[in-house]
Amino acid sequence: MFAVVNSVGYFGIDAYGVKVEADIDESMPGFDVVGLPDTSVKESRDRVRAAMRNCDFEFPLAKITINLAPADIRKEGPMYDLPIFMVLLRASLQIDSIPEGSAYIGELSLTGEVRAVRGVLAMAIKARDLGYKSLFIPRANAAEASVVNGIEIYAVNNVGEIIEHITGKSPLKPIGTEDFPDNLIDLDCPDFADVRGQSAAKRALEVAAAGGHNVLLIGPPGSGKSMLAKRFPSILPDMTFEESIQVTKIHSIAGILPPNVQLIRRRPFRAPHHNASPAALAGGGHIPGPGEVSLAHNGVLFLDELPEFNNMALEMLRQPLEDHVVTISRSTGRVTYPCDFQMIAAMNPCRCGYFGHPTKRCTCKKGAVAKYLGKISGPLLDRMDIHAEVPPVDYNDLSRPSPSESSAEIRKRVNAARKLQQRRFEGKDISCNARITPAMLHETCPMTDEASRLLQMAFDRLNLSGRAYDRIMKVARTIADLDSSEKIESAHISEAVQFRSLDRNYWNN
Repeated sequence: MFAVVNSVGYFGIDAYGVKVEADIDESMPGFDVVGLPDTSVKESRDRVRAAMRNCDFEFPLAKITINLAPADIRKEGPMYDLPIFMVLLRASLQIDSIPEGSAYIGELSLTGEVRAVRGVLAMAIKARDLGYKSLFIPRANAAEASVVNGIEIYAVNNVGEIIEHITGKSPLKPIGTEDFPDNLIDLDCPDFADVRGQSAAKRALEVAAAGGHNVLLIGPPGSGKSMLAKRFPSILPDMTFEESIQVTKIHSIAGILPPNVQLIRRRPFRAPHHNASPAALAGGGHIPGPGEVSLAHNGVLFLDELPEFNNMALEMLRQPLEDHVVTISRSTGRVTYPCDFQMIAAMNPCRCGYFGHPTKRCTCKKGAVAKYLGKISGPLLDRMDIHAEVPPVDYNDLSRPSPSESSAEIRKRVNAARKLQQRRFEGKDISCNARITPAMLHETCPMTDEASRLLQMAFDRLNLSGRAYDRIMKVARTIADLDSSEKIESAHISEAVQFRSLDRNYWNN
């Protein structure tokens, strides 16, 4: 006997339809799974065999061949347990029919429980796009799938619920967004009101948030670099629905989506340790999974102690920072993940940490500061739009009883600046000032004559690169937006140049 049911798989962030075919031949008993299955898929035969017996179904004592089509794409994960279970029931005539246009996703326990799998949001969207009428998924994945409209989605705890539904004994109700609270990923994001002093550094982060710029924070130990970086997401604009879908898909595929959460609505904040390998940052594995740069998509990637990172890992960041995608090639195929993130990096001014400190003496040898800063390549530094100094906080700032300006107040100015950019770039594939292309630079960044003369003087004196020139123009455009100014004025250029501290020579000792 032959039967076929629908399922869905994914490779990278892209899902695809899968036909699960079963052929039962009355010959020497056996159970083969073909169609490029990995080990976890091959093990489905043992889980399905036990589940059928423990759910009072009869496992066919015959030659069983399961084919996962298309056969030229590598299949990974236990998500095919449930469709294999269903197709065997139909092929062995233990159920009369499979509902037309239905699809199945889920791992099975030995007792027939349907367990959670990764990537359900991406697969549910694909099932709808393929025209399937209904999709059966694990109950644990119900929240993320509930946001998908245009297809009936049934969340089940065990295979018995599916059988009773299709036989009409106990019909299930399709899930919807109203069945789940709109849980936000908001783990008490710290507020800028907690930060005493550091007005220049906070201003730099405000400009960065308003224009989508990358930032390098430079200061001695204990000056508050990490404290500032951790509060940066609190002043970023809200994600759009499309951005939330993208982020949730990536986190679901990575297996780190919290339970009972429909969508991630707070921008991600990823802070890998400085011993992270290039593969941990970019992504990898036999079948490539997303790395830190993709998990930070539409959010923030924070690299503390930047010079302590492996040189290969840092150089790997250059391409994602420029192209906002990362492509990983393996023998199993090639995967492209989005990674449109803002990078916040922090570092000491020297190895001992006290170069330029007002009260503590730097113990580094002559030339050591330049050597330490030289660990960060010029091309990577050029991709950091803003270099912000974070000096030690004095006692008066720390002892001041009144709180600093709150994140909510800063965010209002950021949102106002972003709205100006949305109007400016309407109809173009650009989301913020940091994404302005070289061809659009002079069109979108008009300057006064005085501002142009000041920029030329800074370019000549600091011996800036072409990329640094572009960064200064973009940052100045954002500063002008925060001032609601149509043209870039000399004050905006002056502040943008001040944010290029590593281009100035006084860091060499």
